[in-house]
Amino acid sequence: MSIKKRIPVTVITGFLGSGKTTLLNRILTENHGKRIAVIENEFGEIGIDQELVIREKEEIFEMNNGCICCTVRGDLLRIIKKLIKDKKKFDHIIIETTGLADPAPVAQTFLTDQELYENTVIDSIITIVDAKHISLHIDSSPEAKEQIAFADIILLNKIDLIKEVEVIKLEEKIKSINKFAKIYRTENTQIDISKLLDVGSFDLEKVKEVDPSFLEIEYPFEYGAIYKLKLGEYDLLFDKGPDESMKLFFSKFSEATEEYLQKALNAVAITFSADPKERKENSILEASLDLNKLILNEKTKFTLSIKEEGFYSFFTEHHPDEFNIRLLAEDSREIKPEVESAFKPNHSHDDEVSSVGIQVTGEVDPDKLNKWLSYLLRNIGEDIYRFKGVLSVKGEKRRYVFQGVHMLFDSVTDREWAEGEEKKSIFVFIGRNLDRNILTQGFLSCKSN
Repeated sequence: MSIKKRIPVTVITGFLGSGKTTLLNRILTENHGKRIAVIENEFGEIGIDQELVIREKEEIFEMNNGCICCTVRGDLLRIIKKLIKDKKKFDHIIIETTGLADPAPVAQTFLTDQELYENTVIDSIITIVDAKHISLHIDSSPEAKEQIAFADIILLNKIDLIKEVEVIKLEEKIKSINKFAKIYRTENTQIDISKLLDVGSFDLEKVKEVDPSFLEIEYPFEYGAIYKLKLGEYDLLFDKGPDESMKLFFSKFSEATEEYLQKALNAVAITFSADPKERKENSILEASLDLNKLILNEKTKFTLSIKEEGFYSFFTEHHPDEFNIRLLAEDSREIKPEVESAFKPNHSHDDEVSSVGIQVTGEVDPDKLNKWLSYLLRNIGEDIYRFKGVLSVKGEKRRYVFQGVHMLFDSVTDREWAEGEEKKSIFVFIGRNLDRNILTQGFLSCKSN
């Protein structure tokens, strides 16, 4: 009996601007003969990484604007399941996470979903560390520490930008966080790719030693319940809560057991990655496979229409207690669930860190752009963790690609603009306490007359 070969999965992570895309492009252009599927998770209002990744014969999938560990977990499940069923044969899957993502939940997804576990295997978690700038974040950002803690392989990148004594000190700091990982010193992520792919360095037992609760999954919903409902209509009532909307998945189930509820979680997570249908006050909700976005006021009522007696599931984006959610029968009697479970996320991101995406048609003036960027970086460079752009510059036939971290940046010419292609410029900033209006107006002022 032949044993089905599982597809190896490599997770590339690292704080903003560490060199993830550079490494990914290096892998994609190496003569390794592998057919690679690439999955990107980008933190930002405007997707730009797809413009920066070199496309050879690989398949590129992108998940925008979210934390891969919660908001887009369903996207990850959906894409991987598609790859497994795809008639094309992939030798390897690479996931590049956003610079603000904890890599642990990515690994959790492959270990806790039965279909993924049977068809894929985590090969390694690679963390790229920006030797020049990591000291600004390692003690203040939980994500930066988590990325180092869960790595199997660490690329200590940009060592050419600091002194040897600083490199040694940084290695000691990294080893105090993660004593198991292999550390390679790199410049511009230059490394023999054979040290990164098909190395089999992921060790679940070592990971659990770092975090005993590693396999406790985070979901994009905080509450799930199963109700037994008879034919008729029910009032679903909300009081004022912390948010003005609430995602709700309401569907028919065949059982009302804790085991059945748990088995449905990954499927529900995929549903939560879909675009929701907006429902306003007094809307009639029927059990379906759609995700609903309920618009809430001070006190809001929706009507549940039950066409057939049976078991019905409720999964809500936030915990019901925050909105005093009640389900009432026609005689105003409150209905209690047969089974319920809370899935409160146990991580949080820095609310002061945000992204600002700006896109304009037409060309930008290079002199105006340089003056604006110089002024910006001198004044708020410490707060700009990462910025990147693909620009149409006046007088240039090729696209300009800008990439920067704090006060360091570089620009290179890219491919020529295609005939008939609309010329446009995109800039994305990621950082702390960013002023959207100042950044937007500043970039607009760089447009060519």
